[in-house]
Amino acid sequence: MESQPQPQPQPRRPRGFAATAAAAAASVSPTGTPSGSAGASTASSGKGKREREKEKERTKLRERHRRAITSRMLAGLRQYGNFPLPARADMNDVLAALAREAGWTVEPDGTTYRHSPPPQHQQHLGAFPVRSGESPLTATSLQNCSVKATLDCQQPVVRIDDSLSPASLDSVVIAERDTRSEKYPSTSPINSVECLEADQLIQDVHSTEHDNDFTGTQYVPVYVKLSTGVINNFCQLADPDGVRQELSHMNSLNVDGVIVDCWWGIVECWNPQKYVWSGYRELFNYIREFKMKIQVVMAFHEYGRTDSADVLISLPNWILEIGKENQDIFFTDREGRRTTEFLSWGIDKERVLNGRTGVEVYFDFMRSFRTEFDDLFAEGLISAVEIGLGPSGELRYPSFSERMGWRYPGIGEFQRAAKLRGHSFWARGPDNAGHYNSRPHETGFFCERGDYDSYYGRFFLHWYAQALMDHADNVLSLANLAFEETKIIVKIPAVYWWYKTSSHAAELTAGYYNPTNQDGYSPVFEVLKKHSVTVKFVCYGLQICSYENDEAFADPEGLSWQVLNSVWDRGLKVAGENTLSCYDKEGCLRIIETAKPRNDPDRRHFSFFVYQQPSPLVQGVICLPDLDYFIKCMHAGDITGDLVP
Repeated sequence: MESQPQPQPQPRRPRGFAATAAAAAASVSPTGTPSGSAGASTASSGKGKREREKEKERTKLRERHRRAITSRMLAGLRQYGNFPLPARADMNDVLAALAREAGWTVEPDGTTYRHSPPPQHQQHLGAFPVRSGESPLTATSLQNCSVKATLDCQQPVVRIDDSLSPASLDSVVIAERDTRSEKYPSTSPINSVECLEADQLIQDVHSTEHDNDFTGTQYVPVYVKLSTGVINNFCQLADPDGVRQELSHMNSLNVDGVIVDCWWGIVECWNPQKYVWSGYRELFNYIREFKMKIQVVMAFHEYGRTDSADVLISLPNWILEIGKENQDIFFTDREGRRTTEFLSWGIDKERVLNGRTGVEVYFDFMRSFRTEFDDLFAEGLISAVEIGLGPSGELRYPSFSERMGWRYPGIGEFQRAAKLRGHSFWARGPDNAGHYNSRPHETGFFCERGDYDSYYGRFFLHWYAQALMDHADNVLSLANLAFEETKIIVKIPAVYWWYKTSSHAAELTAGYYNPTNQDGYSPVFEVLKKHSVTVKFVCYGLQICSYENDEAFADPEGLSWQVLNSVWDRGLKVAGENTLSCYDKEGCLRIIETAKPRNDPDRRHFSFFVYQQPSPLVQGVICLPDLDYFIKCMHAGDITGDLVP
């Protein structure tokens, strides 16, 4: 009997690289000769290349937005439920924490069990406190929570269409979320009272005894930064008795060491290569008496030229005199105004400073310090040196200068470095990027689908960021030469406002090419990795109010997540520093959890933490509510119950 022909399954249409290969195979005849002309082959090759590039971009976008969604989910659990998740938390951490809060034991290998039989249903529900504004859960309400409703609660919030442009993806996420909240007003994953979602499982961070117990965690040294005016403009110790009292108080708190700013504008103030270190020698002798470590900051920037500052430290006078004749040694904004916060890195290799280049001036200063205090290096008293690479000692452009009128949350302005060779056209910058206090949507360059993602925009932003990285590379090469075998530290700015927009405008003007469809920090950290530096980053705790976050589309936690993971993934060490704003008790615990996450499988942690505040400790103005408790937590001591209520 003749068999009936079986229907052949329809082959799947190849996509991505498979589609490119199939197209290439179809263009060749069985004999091996091309079926079309040379022009058709060239066109096919160009089309295949474009398809590959599109597929790469789509893959990058999917991964970036997957990470962004995860970051927002974790931030919501931390912020609205006071849930102590580690900085590098993943879904396993979330499930383990929820299980522990529900009374289960979760072993490090994932084994999960109860020590005693589970309680009755009603008793189990009673274990979770009812929050204000929520109705208590009952058996009836749980029965009414159908499987479909539960699945609706968990449906994905973003769908990526191949036709979407990178600039439009953030708006898609927001639009999808808004539509879903209208369709399911009572089934939010955070605020639902009908389904047993994460918010019913999240307990207060202080609800159990072990939450505040960091016993057995890694030891994180704590350094305290001395106030800026400790050395006056004549390089003299301003208040010797006050300094001794301050150091004594630090010593009683078991502080590991102190941070001292060594100001270029004070030491080399009047004449080039005439260095005066007398005040610093006296200060270091006091610190030596208390046997505390010293980290010094090579401060090449200006300090205090604002209305609220009570101390003013300018660049050296001889530099300012050169600037009167040659203003191109300073950065220039779009209106042609010069800022004296920091020397332009356009002169890093230009001999315009009495026969020396910018990097030679920095190197001579660092070499003088190393020679002057060779005995302290030999003793190990000076444990690290931080290299100032920009305004406020941070690796960035002076794009948001208060002296020029900038106020938070302005996007800042691109800065021009007039002496950069061969780039006069690109150095002008875009003419539709707004001014210091503009918002992204008010400009043609930073708005949704703005010129930042055009050919010119991408080229300019890449060049602008590359100039920043080249400056860091040049200075750090000489810093490693001056401070052989000494730990080098570089401070990275925390530009968190407008982080939730597509363009990340404030980061772009600061020199970090980090819009939604780019990773602007990885290239920077690759440069820093060459010099084996420790990256110092500011921890914001919870002192930024939600109103400011909403107004400026700010996301300090999202930025911290990106920066810390990028640094750790490259094997670099990380240090933390608090802002000058004061913290509440919860903010202190958040900083500690970020510095030494207890559930991190890689056991990564800060190499040290810098505590700073606007006035000396002995004056009684403490930005942390219990500094003694904070230090004990960082040192991993047994401090359960020590927290001041």
